[in-house]
Amino acid sequence: MPETDNTIDEGKIWAFFAYWGILFLLPLLGKKDNKFAVFHGKQGMVMCIAVVVIAIVMTILGFIPYIGPILYILLLLVLIVLGVFAIIGMINALTGKYWKMPILGDIAEKINI
Repeated sequence: MPETDNTIDEGKIWAFFAYWGILFLLPLLGKKDNKFAVFHGKQGMVMCIAVVVIAIVMTILGFIPYIGPILYILLLLVLIVLGVFAIIGMINALTGKYWKMPILGDIAEKINI
């Protein structure tokens, strides 16, 4: 995605905040004309939704005997991976790079804002 250095420089801080939970709204609302910030904002939004859904599912699984704890541990590992993705996304945002997350990045690209 070729962008001007000015667009990326103006969007770096906004893109950084995209990976801090609900703060994904900052780049989507505050810099909606900046493609770099919106790119990271959409990924942050998909990640935030995924974390909320996983947390809800983990809560429900806690009540299922035997299989619940096993699935709970697997979802906990997924949350750890998402945390690593968030750190990688923040680093790439601050260094001015586009980085598409595995799976979630494909979903984010399909969102039109």
